[in-house]
Amino acid sequence: MITFVIGGNKSGKSDFALGLLEREPGPKLFLATGRAKDLSFRKQIARHRDRRDPALPVVEVGWDLPRALLEAKRDYAAVLVDSLDFWLYLCAQEQRETDLTQALLDILKIWKGPDLILVSCEIGFAPLSASSEARTFMKKLGRLNQAVAAQAHEAHLVVAGLPLALKKAEHGDP
Repeated sequence: MITFVIGGNKSGKSDFALGLLEREPGPKLFLATGRAKDLSFRKQIARHRDRRDPALPVVEVGWDLPRALLEAKRDYAAVLVDSLDFWLYLCAQEQRETDLTQALLDILKIWKGPDLILVSCEIGFAPLSASSEARTFMKKLGRLNQAVAAQAHEAHLVVAGLPLALKKAEHGDP
């Protein structure tokens, strides 16, 4: 089953997704896409790390998320990816966002692996940026979020730490 968790920055989406992962039986994996490039982000990553079970394996995947997902299928019963927004940013820096986004969506379309929880930032609530680069990124992330939500069996919006079910798995779905 694919579960999509979306929310604004500091909405509680990562904690909610981690709670979903912790309820899953069997071996679990955390795929982190964030890489600290400044002190503030390093502190944010450290706070996230402190809230996780130290026994939970964490792999920093950077932009190579599609390959990491395929490898995770072999050994894990549940996988959490946090987060697609930072992943898309890294793909753009590598000038590979088109092919890597398509590779991710192709994998999700045929996903028959472990339960997969994907986290992303909903930036559609943010004010329109004056920067054309930021507006372009917002559009691309919005399209990615829509495509992932369409593939997901369940989707949750987290606001102020409270999850709202947007999409529930149909009876008989995985």
